Amino acid sequence: MHKRFRITLATAAAAAVTGGLLALTGSPAASAAEELRPMADFNGDGVRDLATSASGAYVGGKADAGQIVVLYGAKNDGSQAGVSAARRTVLSQNSTGVPGTAEAGDFWGSDTTAADFNGDGFTDLAAGAPGEDVGTDKEGGTVQILWGSANGLAGGTTVTDPRPSGHDWFGRSMDAADYDGDGKDDLVVGASGATLDVFKGGIATSGTTGGHYTVRPPIYSGGTEQRGAFNLHSGDVNGDGRADLVVDGFETDSQAGYNANYYLPGSGSGLTTTGQVKLKPGVITDIGDLNSDGYGDIVTGQEWDHVATAPPSSTDGGHVNVTYGSAAGPNGGSDTYSQDTTGVPGSSEKGDAFGSELHLGDINGDGHLDLVVAASEENLAGVTDTGAVTVLYGAADGSGITGTGAQFFSQDTPGVPNGNEAYDYFGSDVHIADLNGDGKDDLTVGAYGENNGNGAVYALRSDGTKISDTGAVSVYTSSVGVSATGYPQFGGNFAG
Repeated sequence: MHKRFRITLATAAAAAVTGGLLALTGSPAASAAEELRPMADFNGDGVRDLATSASGAYVGGKADAGQIVVLYGAKNDGSQAGVSAARRTVLSQNSTGVPGTAEAGDFWGSDTTAADFNGDGFTDLAAGAPGEDVGTDKEGGTVQILWGSANGLAGGTTVTDPRPSGHDWFGRSMDAADYDGDGKDDLVVGASGATLDVFKGGIATSGTTGGHYTVRPPIYSGGTEQRGAFNLHSGDVNGDGRADLVVDGFETDSQAGYNANYYLPGSGSGLTTTGQVKLKPGVITDIGDLNSDGYGDIVTGQEWDHVATAPPSSTDGGHVNVTYGSAAGPNGGSDTYSQDTTGVPGSSEKGDAFGSELHLGDINGDGHLDLVVAASEENLAGVTDTGAVTVLYGAADGSGITGTGAQFFSQDTPGVPNGNEAYDYFGSDVHIADLNGDGKDDLTVGAYGENNGNGAVYALRSDGTKISDTGAVSVYTSSVGVSATGYPQFGGNFAG
């Protein structure tokens, strides 16, 4: 899943080499914690859809203007079920009804989040353009809502930045959920500043919101994209029926200023720092009830090798932290998983970036959450940064994630399209959701480095027991009409 501001491949590669902490930038059956998170059905046909960013795409000759490709899921009606390039909408700021104009360096769609903001029964999509110049405010950033309808996403409305002088890169991180329990989806937006803007009580097509407030976690603030909240993710950790938020940024409570995550609980008045908890480091997070106790558990990918610039708890090859929820929040203990965990294929090797992306869902339909983890910089058979993903299944007794029956996928895996190539970054994003309406969650993998930074999306289907080695679908820039000029990085970010 997910959600990191994607910069050019050259810069991302440099960050990986230095071990830097740059923000390179499901339908779970039994998880009450997941039910608070909006699910994406943009055209209201009852099947999940997937929005995929190409934030580096040229639009109208403008470099890095950005596009979003919506792939609509479909039930098996005699045609090809699931997503395909044939069922799509391609949007940019040059699309009819979308505010603004595509401009160089906007990075429109670099982060997205799905929710029914206007309460009409169709899922909408919030899209950030953190590099957008707003009047004389260079790289002030903007957020737009693209509206769902029976025909899919169409048109849009700008969410006005309430504090344009307080930050730049507005819209560089976002998430949506009901933080105050009023039954309406709220939108939280990050920028280069530490203060988060929360738009509550829904958003009308006119742009009017039900209200606005701010919350400030203890992360570094500044004037560049390297400050503020890198990633935001929601779920109900304490089981009170309101969504809580995990905020990722650079810590302010140590001289080192390492990457950190902070838990902010929801309340009757919305998100609050009262009761906040500092969590284990890492950029990408998901939340779901892994151990079937009714509380959302926080899964975070700590992808960095054990080097001087990384948090001291980092390990070569990367690992995933699970912090268990409780009525008091994230205080229920923890577990760690890596490629050295019993049953997990492969082994931890320096530079794998295991945990660079992750997502939860129920692939086999047993009511227990499964976890997909990307190692997007994995080297295989001497092929540099080709990337791989691992699926870890929930234990049959509901006790949590286990290495038993784990699956490993690369582009050399039988049934996966194409083959391993250098700098594909297979696993640049991962997503688990039921895209063909059979009640079992499928796996979608982005490879934003495919074809020299054009990017690609691969949809792998559940056979009801595991991810199948047949029936995979591949989607490329050429098949959806995204320009191959420059580095579109199609597949760099998913929402759905």
